[in-house]
Amino acid sequence: MSKKLITLLAISAIYCLHAQTKAEEALKTFEQKYPQEKIHLLLDKSSYTAGENLWFKSFVFDGYTTSTISTTLFVELYDSNKNQISKKLIPLINGEGSGNISLASSLKEDVYYIRAYTSWMANFNEDFQLIKPIVVYNPSSPEKLIANPTSWAASAYPESGSFIDGITTKVAVRLQSNGTVPSEWEGYIVESDNPDTKITTFKGLDPNIGLFTITPKAGKKYQLIVQDKNGQKQNILLPEVSTSGINLQVTSDKDHVKYTIKAKNQPQDSQYYTVLGTINNQLVYKAKINKINNETQYSISNNQLVSGILQLTVFDDKENVVSNRLAFVQPQLLQFKQPSLQSVSLKDTPRSRNSFDIPKDANYSNYTVLVLDANTKSTEEDQSLLSSLWLTGDITSSITNPTQYFTKNRNTEALDALLISEKWKRFEWKSIMTGNYPMIKYQPESYLSYKGKVNIQGKPAPNTEVNLIFGSEPGSRMSQIKSDNNGFLTLNNLVFEDSMKFFYQLNSEPKDLNNNYSVYFQPTSNFVPYKKNLPVSSYKLVQRPADDNPSNEVSRSLTALNAQKVISENITNIEEIKLKGEVKNKTKKLNDELSSPRFKSMNEQVFDFVNDSTMVTSTNILKWLQGRVAGLTIQMQRGSYTASLRGAEVGIYLDEMLVDPSQVDNISTSDIAMVKVIKGFFAGGFSGGGNGAIAIYSRRGASSDRIVSSKLRQITLTGYDKEAPFESPDYGNEKFKGVAQDTRSVLYWNSFLEAQPEESSKVQFYNNDDAKKYKVIIMGYDKSNDTPLYYNEVLP
Repeated sequence: MSKKLITLLAISAIYCLHAQTKAEEALKTFEQKYPQEKIHLLLDKSSYTAGENLWFKSFVFDGYTTSTISTTLFVELYDSNKNQISKKLIPLINGEGSGNISLASSLKEDVYYIRAYTSWMANFNEDFQLIKPIVVYNPSSPEKLIANPTSWAASAYPESGSFIDGITTKVAVRLQSNGTVPSEWEGYIVESDNPDTKITTFKGLDPNIGLFTITPKAGKKYQLIVQDKNGQKQNILLPEVSTSGINLQVTSDKDHVKYTIKAKNQPQDSQYYTVLGTINNQLVYKAKINKINNETQYSISNNQLVSGILQLTVFDDKENVVSNRLAFVQPQLLQFKQPSLQSVSLKDTPRSRNSFDIPKDANYSNYTVLVLDANTKSTEEDQSLLSSLWLTGDITSSITNPTQYFTKNRNTEALDALLISEKWKRFEWKSIMTGNYPMIKYQPESYLSYKGKVNIQGKPAPNTEVNLIFGSEPGSRMSQIKSDNNGFLTLNNLVFEDSMKFFYQLNSEPKDLNNNYSVYFQPTSNFVPYKKNLPVSSYKLVQRPADDNPSNEVSRSLTALNAQKVISENITNIEEIKLKGEVKNKTKKLNDELSSPRFKSMNEQVFDFVNDSTMVTSTNILKWLQGRVAGLTIQMQRGSYTASLRGAEVGIYLDEMLVDPSQVDNISTSDIAMVKVIKGFFAGGFSGGGNGAIAIYSRRGASSDRIVSSKLRQITLTGYDKEAPFESPDYGNEKFKGVAQDTRSVLYWNSFLEAQPEESSKVQFYNNDDAKKYKVIIMGYDKSNDTPLYYNEVLP
């Protein structure tokens, strides 16, 4: 659940706040029991060619902070007929995860759809799950994609939904289309019985939205005429003018959100009105107004608010909603951090070596970095991290280029007009006030969990002890679990990639059992079918002409795909990397043998004292670790060394048993098989293991509980999908001279660049053959998960 955002504000001039209302109680229940997640997905580029790899980085938010609700992300790829092409299971560490999807060379040219969600999100409206269309080209496909020109439709939205006689009102005009909306358009308003006289005219503020102001008169009917520069025109009726009602008018500047309530011909039986303000389904403002004065303007200070969508709702004294409006808090002063790059060395010469530094910042532990040829379109250009966080993650309607509302040259008036046309759909007041909350079918789990069952002679075996022996071969480390009263077993909090084999046997087998027993496991979290239809694409397929030539973009991708094969082969054949890989594979094997699943993490650093001859000996292992792990501090306290990671004390484990730091003071590195430093959460930690651990494996412990038995049976569990390495050429090495033509569009991709606590974080990459400028994208979140770091610039 997200943190409390804001201290409740009140308008002191409008009497004291009264007791908690039914609406407040319902909102509090919704906020506490039904927190809402949303997802941003960064792709390494915006379109692909069959045969390429698609890399992605995900950020899962709970409101406006990274989510701690879910630890697993489900990612699926569908074709246009809603056939599932691929699915990936991705671990989330502090709301962040990454992976890749291999696009088969046989994949036909078409629009495909990426779906991303958590099991918790599957409890709520599917509209809030992420559905991202991508174009995949394939010149060998019999059909090709072309733009599908479609008409657009206009709609009119009076501010707060009321169109009242004599009250001057802002009206937002919204354009939407299954294809592309016009970049330039305009409109005017006339009375239906006097169509030749224009009351007012306006121009679109952007492709999504336009705005005009009108003072409607009772008995009049108004028409809106909208036309684009290509001559397409639409004529729609404005809402009927009401002779009574309440109109809520809102403005938002850098210091305050201001609102005015205007009323006409309201019944006298309403004793007072209540105004509630919510951000991310949390109550942030409350006021009681005994009498509406059409000229009084109320002000909410932004000092204690966060950037985001504010929903203001007016209730009468019977708690009926009488008016509602969305507004954005401080659109002029967005709350995010942009780093100033250092030591920038960028050249426009072919295959040149380039670099820049991200300055050190103790508040950030890692960054996501993407460098593109500046001529390559990024997915951030249409939908950025900031627009997902502050707008589209909570708005279900289609918005063209939402990124524009959070750039340097953003039009805050356009964003406000857009929100006039929107409604908050995370909940409906009427539903939650009558106790109609979402039905929870899928509970969030901590990483991977499996439910098993023990059967003896075909029947469930309750309260039966089972020995599980983990490792790549018989005889690694043993754990013992016991079935419940129904014979069920549970394995939870597991973090591993690909698959994990383990062996099992009953702890005590009756002599007459004759091996007539079995144990099986199945995952408790599964992919959830998508019920809705996929969005309509702005492309269509047509027969490919016999003389069709690929576009320049596709030609470059095909060339880059061939070059990538050469690059990958050279990386494999370089002897230095081969030798390092040999040690690395041995270390991985040692890690698999010594570590139980609870002591494995996606964020661990392993030191191998068995296979790596370069390890320097020391009489104290903690002292030896000093300076070898980013963020790890070793200090002498009360005569013993203690360890902390980025200021938080971590547990010390010897052969996976929690020990006092003094117990490892005299352990020499010569007595150690392996040490691993785990950062952040891990399943084996006492009290949650949220701060990480130093796990020390002794050479004695490495063999002390090996078990070899011909009676052992094997089970294989499927874990998280392993991310393919992103491979780039090193043109400083002669091996890469054989790359004939380099047209790579993605020059650098790192979904987890570890921040260095004492120095800047360096990014190095090589140019392709013709890039003159570079598109640099950097993302991250501070340790408190409150403030996004975002950089998106073209350099130099």
